[in-house]
Amino acid sequence: MQNSRYDVVIAGGAAVGSAAAYFLTADSGFKGTVLVVEPDPSYQHCATALSAASIRHQFSTPENIRMSLFGTAFLRQFGSRLAVNGEQPDPAFHEGGYLFLATSQGVDTLRENHITQLAEGAEIALMDAAELASRYPWMNTDNLAAGALGLSGEGWLDAYGMMQGFRKKAIAQGAIYIQDKVTGLKRDGHRIVGVELASGSTVACGTVINAAGTGAATLARAAGIQLPVESRKRSVFYFSSPATLANCPMVIDPSGAYFRPEGQGYIAGIAPTEDNDPPCDDFEVQHELFDDVLWPLLADRVPAFEALRCIRSWAGHYDMNIIDQNVILGLHPDVDNMYFANGFSGHGMQQSPAVGRALAELITHGQYQTLDLNRMGWTRILENRPIIEKNVV
Repeated sequence: MQNSRYDVVIAGGAAVGSAAAYFLTADSGFKGTVLVVEPDPSYQHCATALSAASIRHQFSTPENIRMSLFGTAFLRQFGSRLAVNGEQPDPAFHEGGYLFLATSQGVDTLRENHITQLAEGAEIALMDAAELASRYPWMNTDNLAAGALGLSGEGWLDAYGMMQGFRKKAIAQGAIYIQDKVTGLKRDGHRIVGVELASGSTVACGTVINAAGTGAATLARAAGIQLPVESRKRSVFYFSSPATLANCPMVIDPSGAYFRPEGQGYIAGIAPTEDNDPPCDDFEVQHELFDDVLWPLLADRVPAFEALRCIRSWAGHYDMNIIDQNVILGLHPDVDNMYFANGFSGHGMQQSPAVGRALAELITHGQYQTLDLNRMGWTRILENRPIIEKNVV
């Protein structure tokens, strides 16, 4: 660590923290210093590295759609914008699309969401059951009424590569990264004046960004703030199958199960039931979820999946906003210089470019300059006015 004081200290250097570091150091109006404190520079347990690594525009909330639209535009320019010494990072973005399926009970919601998505500029096609059967002959469409397919901009990528691209470019632009953990905050009135590190040192600061993922609530409590974010485990399963699914997108089944191609096989997952989804921080894979719940659903939707074989699996965590499953972004009214970017509830990787840019705008210019994300701030939380996102996967 070069200094004992930094203008901005970012707690957490994964996708969101590194995106913020990049956009801050890229902004010509920002003249300060940036320190990123990351406890695990291998990122082996961070949510980004353990996610399903996908991006979609099919949300019901306009702000979520806008953030992901920006994410897509940024990914398309990723190599040129984040090149370091002539080397362009490749996030391996594959625009394979998302396909949200609906039964008769869910078709009205699908159509309502579709109207919102089109109004925001997303390219989404609405198909009836006959069109689904014609386009995807490998799919059982017996109980389906409709489906919504992303025609461009949605797909999957190398999330770890994307995160490293942000990190390396931020460092090239002057950001300092250290392996440590922010364990405490020194508060003076309405300001945070320093961060305390696990190594025992204290760093003075002008501004703090809480990008600590599942550790964000603990860090918020150090400032006397109750952040409604909990760690919720999600298991991902990679399997092989003799099935050849032509033009297979990321499929979101009405049951909540999802699957998509990955290499020579497929990945899939499903959230546990609410009564079996406690806050936790272990990385034990929920194998029974695959055997008892997910596999039967996959085989019902794609009959050829009955012969699948699970090859490997892993577990990561959502930083779940238990109020409304949307990001809490910006300043808390009780602290003048601590910015929050927490509670993504599974959307952090895909929203990280937009959120990183938003944080840089707030810190450098005092307001959002591009996307108006004021609704995603603390006011709705403190006033108990949740923004309900209907498409949480």
